[in-house]
Amino acid sequence: MASGASTSGASTSGADGSTAATSGPGPGADLGPVDPWAPGGDGTPPDLAALTTLQVLRRLDSGPRGLTDAQAEERLLRYGENAVPEWRTASWPRRFVRSTRDPFTAVLLCLGVVSATVSAWGTALVILLLVVVSCLLRSSGEHRADRSMAGLRELVATTATVLRRGSDGDGDGSGARGGRADGGGSRPREIPVDQLVPGDVIRLGPGDLVPADVLLLRASGLTVHQAALTGESAPVEKYAVDAAAPTGVEPTARTSAAGETFAGVFAQPRLCFQGSSVASGSGTAVVVATGTRTRFGAARCRPGRRTASAFDRQVNGISWVLIRFMLLTPPLVLMANAALRGRGLETLPFAVAVAVGLTPEMLPVIVTTALARGASRLARHHAVIVKRLPALHDLGAVDVLFLDKTGTLTQDRPVVGGSTDANGDPDPEVLRWAAVNAWWTLQLADLPAPDALDEAILDAVDEEDPARYEGVAALPFDSVRRLSTAVVRRPGSLGTHTLVVKGAVEAVLQRCALDDEERDRLSALAAREADSGLRLLAVATAERPARHRDYTPADERGLDFRGFVALHDALAPTAAEALKVLAERGVTVKILTGDHPGTAARACLDLGLDMAADGHAGRDLGGRDLGGRDLGGRDLADGGVGTGDLGSGGLADGGLADGGLGSGGGEVVTAERLDALTDAELAEVARHTTVFARCTPEHKARIVAAVRADGHTTGFLGDGVNDLPALHAADVGICPRDAVDVVRESTDVVLARKDLTAIEHAIGAGRHSSGNIATYLRITLSSNLGNVIAMLVAGLLLPFLPMLPAQVLVQNLCFDAAQLAFAYDRPLPEALRRPTELRSRAFFRFITGFGLINALSDLATFALLASASHAAVDGDGQAEFHSGWFTENLLTQALVMLLLRTSARPASGRRAPSPVRWAAAGLAVTGLLLPLSPLGPVLGMPPLPGLSYVLLGAVLGLYAAGLVLARRRIGGAQL
Repeated sequence: MASGASTSGASTSGADGSTAATSGPGPGADLGPVDPWAPGGDGTPPDLAALTTLQVLRRLDSGPRGLTDAQAEERLLRYGENAVPEWRTASWPRRFVRSTRDPFTAVLLCLGVVSATVSAWGTALVILLLVVVSCLLRSSGEHRADRSMAGLRELVATTATVLRRGSDGDGDGSGARGGRADGGGSRPREIPVDQLVPGDVIRLGPGDLVPADVLLLRASGLTVHQAALTGESAPVEKYAVDAAAPTGVEPTARTSAAGETFAGVFAQPRLCFQGSSVASGSGTAVVVATGTRTRFGAARCRPGRRTASAFDRQVNGISWVLIRFMLLTPPLVLMANAALRGRGLETLPFAVAVAVGLTPEMLPVIVTTALARGASRLARHHAVIVKRLPALHDLGAVDVLFLDKTGTLTQDRPVVGGSTDANGDPDPEVLRWAAVNAWWTLQLADLPAPDALDEAILDAVDEEDPARYEGVAALPFDSVRRLSTAVVRRPGSLGTHTLVVKGAVEAVLQRCALDDEERDRLSALAAREADSGLRLLAVATAERPARHRDYTPADERGLDFRGFVALHDALAPTAAEALKVLAERGVTVKILTGDHPGTAARACLDLGLDMAADGHAGRDLGGRDLGGRDLGGRDLADGGVGTGDLGSGGLADGGLADGGLGSGGGEVVTAERLDALTDAELAEVARHTTVFARCTPEHKARIVAAVRADGHTTGFLGDGVNDLPALHAADVGICPRDAVDVVRESTDVVLARKDLTAIEHAIGAGRHSSGNIATYLRITLSSNLGNVIAMLVAGLLLPFLPMLPAQVLVQNLCFDAAQLAFAYDRPLPEALRRPTELRSRAFFRFITGFGLINALSDLATFALLASASHAAVDGDGQAEFHSGWFTENLLTQALVMLLLRTSARPASGRRAPSPVRWAAAGLAVTGLLLPLSPLGPVLGMPPLPGLSYVLLGAVLGLYAAGLVLARRRIGGAQL
């Protein structure tokens, strides 16, 4: 699928006429030609729908010969260059400043200021260092992602073929004469696309990106990929008409169901839009909108503001609760000591140290390090760019993933599913005749390349089969007939020509020698199967006497109906396995597509995607059903790509009706039903619905927002401008690297390719990092809470401070250094099997329960140390008390790191991964040896007597037993 990723074109049609180009003139400038792209109430150009081509040219003061050089220069000054504003990435210093805005970093800065105020310079310096390290890591990681994104900003469309006249002349085209189609004096030339102006006449050919919003003047077999704009998987036919489409063809002819959904500007066959690409054919068009007046330019000027992500909501919710505790702690300590012990401001440093002790001051560093490592691994091993580090946590928390079908579940190419005769029985002869038509049409009609359906048909047969016939003539497909004809001579039949006709079901049936009853039967059979998700082509033949006179469409009469050929999109090779893995990991996949309901439903069923809560997908798709899209002839002509699966190739009754899939949990919900639902009703429907079909961009965004408001963490994978609203509505927006540039700049995660396997890896990396963050918070806060409670109680009961401020600071430094191991931890496999969320209620239940156990252990240690050291009566006893409590705190924290990082039911004999094991061991050794080292007396901690170690061992044994019992009872309280 062509994405049109470029600075000059990536997405869609006329935007507000009121939006001036960036380099436009002042208010006193000459208004010049009337702008035909005047905005309507919905931003679409209603004038163009009502005006003829000649009227549009007159309003643009242009003509089929194009503009003169002088006119082009004057309009370039008036309208500005055909370019859109570039995205400006934040500089590294600005990102550094922004990194200080999260709640914990702000609190740490406040605590640092308070510490400096009370002359606790050591504490203040440590806090400042932690803040700087965290901000450096975060800003550097996001700056690297910006540089990686810069490498994706390729200029795809750099030049355009435009008709310009060197001398001034009549611009309305009325004087166009001469033998050349371009008119006298007009010469095609290549110019940079940013030099295009309204009124320029350009040429389009296969593979070209449409460089601006244009109106077709002439077209020959022109089909355009609009997937980047509308999400349609099929190329859309475009032709030059004034008001009415060709007889019998609706304005949405040969578009997919998405084209029917986007009735309006995108469905107009004579308009092409910036960001679309030419699939086949050629055309000449006049530019009607450039720069910021295109739909793509308007999208760039209105990027939208995203609401807080799941990570922001969860971390901020926990942060502010802890912040309240921290702000209340110092005044409570001061008042309690003043009331019970008569102490004054001399306890302020201790109160600040207690508040710092409650603070998980390493949180910014741990979070940033864990996320940065995960993002780095994704970029290195899977070519996935995480532009916003918190988005990696959001990926780990995603439990509902929204996808489009095309390019993700299916490949954007058709394959043959089978062929049947008029009775619905398998008949390979029908496929052979279709291949004869495709081969000789390509050979004799001078087509540049076969379209996607013809390629699929030729791939499905032996290449020698069509070559056995001798080609005579060919009538290629056109939008009026909606079929193609090849005239061949069978081997040994010198006096007979065989007409082989292939095309839209309705068009072929009208030309067959059938009575009304039989024609109605075949039409009803095809229509009944239309919603089962296959694309049907009808095949017919006729024998004619050999002749030298040219064949014309008038000869396509009295045909013998042969049967149907069914095609469907090839399934993405990794999709089925990736969907299975996502389901095992607790991620619900929902499909939001502009395609037909049956098309999307069949692809889901073929991939094993459960479409119902009870595991049954509504009505039976038949397995043998042969259907297509709208077999009324609006959607099944050559050139489009349908999806589905033929199964055994038979026709069976019992397909899908009215664009729905049964009822209940297996239902496919269409846009028409969505419009009748309130937001609350939509959230309820979304709980039991897997596929939403015929969705507009607004529908997609509304569905995502409803599911998100229902308490889920949502991800959305999109690649077109039509996906922007949903990408902004989701917690995390994901796109492939070949998405249009406005989408790449707006999303959080950029994949190397549009592949569910890449998303699976990204979700796994997110859960890896999030699991480490959650483990750190569980262990740190439960331990800190217990220590703070114990210190507050001890401070009130003891006639001296239970721990000196310097000792509190060193203890925190030791624990902080050990906690860095959590950023490098390897979570157990069960931690990756479900979304990782910081659920506040479970979180506080966990830290409260284990914090109280920790506090009881500390208070038991306090009682034993006070009794053993006679701490209340002499200074040496106080020093021994400080040493004992310091050692006990580090040993208990080492135990917590080992025992609480695993799940409630760890594998038998499983040891903690190396980073945590070694960090815990180092913490325990520090607690035991520091009082024995030369640094001990400096900190006021003498060596402990042997009895104290025995008592500490008993307390630690009881504490470990309590942790294990509580963990089994609470069930781990996984976050």
